[in-house]
Amino acid sequence: MDENRTPAQANSFGLAVDEYERSRPGYPQAAIEWLVPEEAHTVLDLAAGTGKLTRSLVARGLDVVAVEPDDEMRTRLAAVIPSVRALKGTAEHIPLPDASVDAVTVAQAWHWVDEALAVPEIARVLRPGGTLGLVWNVRDERVDWVHKLGDIIQNHAVDRALAELRGIGEPFGPLEAFETDWAQTVTPESLITLVESRSYMITATDDHRRATLDAVRRLMETDPALAGRDRFELPYRTYCFRAVVRSAPID
Repeated sequence: MDENRTPAQANSFGLAVDEYERSRPGYPQAAIEWLVPEEAHTVLDLAAGTGKLTRSLVARGLDVVAVEPDDEMRTRLAAVIPSVRALKGTAEHIPLPDASVDAVTVAQAWHWVDEALAVPEIARVLRPGGTLGLVWNVRDERVDWVHKLGDIIQNHAVDRALAELRGIGEPFGPLEAFETDWAQTVTPESLITLVESRSYMITATDDHRRATLDAVRRLMETDPALAGRDRFELPYRTYCFRAVVRSAPID
């Protein structure tokens, strides 16, 4: 975690669990199919939040364990997906036995982890030949109004994370990459809720939060692509990465 990704932000999401669950998008089927090998059966969804990725893994017929450090987020996940075993833990301290899962997924969260601790811990719980899959939904700022939205909210943590991601390191093999484009249908109200669910907004001062949300409302009222519309498409580019563990880590 770099100096711009603070512990307060990392631990803030439970304070806005309703906003997070209502507004955050899921993940496109193409990403799910690419991230998790066809032969995988047991999957750990790490830093699972309210289960945005978890529910897609369950729908694929996988045996899913969700690990999430925040009590509020984990409680919501358990309520939404009662068939999933939801455990308290982190990427650095996973409450599972050695070699117990075929794949590990991390959605929208790798930029929060301490890689020096998380990489060997994830390798520990993976069976030999198991896969680590990382995924981010990123707003597609090639679209003019989305670029303007990015300027308003000034959130670039994911951009930095993607730029910095070169590999996972031993005992994982080379990092493979895949991208897919899709869109989420939103309303003016749900776009505001989406902005409110971001860590930098949850931890912002009241004045900064109010000014930012007012600017987002002005954008929706004045931009030709949005003005007067009761719903519109928010385009995303989903970035996926995977690496296979070569062998059990050496003590």
